[in-house]
Amino acid sequence: MVEAVKKTYVSAIEKWKYRKKRDLNRSKGGNVLVFLLLAILGAFMALPIVYSIVQAFKPMEEIFIFPPRFTVQNPTGKNFKLIGQLAGSLWVPFSRYLFNSIFVSFTGTFGNVLISSMAAYPLAKHDFPGKKMLFRLVTISLLFTGGVIELPRYIVMAKLHIINTYWALILPTIASSMGLFLMKQFMEQLNNSLLEAARIDGMNEFQIFLKIVMPLVKPAWLTQIIFAFQGVWSMTGGNYIYKENLKLFPTALAQIQSGGIARAGVAAAASLVMLIPPVIMFLITQSSIMETMAHAGIKE
Repeated sequence: MVEAVKKTYVSAIEKWKYRKKRDLNRSKGGNVLVFLLLAILGAFMALPIVYSIVQAFKPMEEIFIFPPRFTVQNPTGKNFKLIGQLAGSLWVPFSRYLFNSIFVSFTGTFGNVLISSMAAYPLAKHDFPGKKMLFRLVTISLLFTGGVIELPRYIVMAKLHIINTYWALILPTIASSMGLFLMKQFMEQLNNSLLEAARIDGMNEFQIFLKIVMPLVKPAWLTQIIFAFQGVWSMTGGNYIYKENLKLFPTALAQIQSGGIARAGVAAAASLVMLIPPVIMFLITQSSIMETMAHAGIKE
């Protein structure tokens, strides 16, 4: 049954590709114009990343040159070397901060995708009392920023006795309104006949969710992985974690670069270090996202 569903989906994708190829034919001048426009937009968006990389390799005398330059005359690796030296003077080993961030980031991202997907499936494909009200609450929660719910969140964590534990960092990440909203919107586009055929074939709801629904909403959870990982990786957790051996990598880097103007080069290098993991995560998943995002919601 699963193979038949996949074949149907692949067939729909091939038909869609043919229609798009036929509909998107344009003149050479139009192609050149679109390419130039996209190149300009891409270059504009890449400027902050390029500037961060250049700043990390600038010596101190070049960092404060005005106007800022997107080139470096005398590149140096001293900024990164100084990070290593300062890391050796921290209260706990630098590797401990790194382990904490990696553990929390991967655990929180996995939990975010799993819980959001499992919560979105019944909201998208089942009818039950209170369904509309629950989704309205999810939608309303998107209007509130993290700062608004910071105090209630702290009170809840204190009552649960999870302050100064990994759970204080992981649980807020798992409960993602945006992730649930994103997954529900994608799941609603799935053809109900596929799910009904699977039920007739004897599959239970968990098997349908795992073997049919999740593969078909791949663009949604791949996109969610990127945003969830980026959010968790840059999190400091300073409001809930006070034990030094539980603090995260951004906290350690903030301590290293807290020496004022004298450590401007270290701050630039630390910013580049923080940028690397999310970029790697995106590069790993972007091909699948670009390939499947265009085919999301195809019904046959």
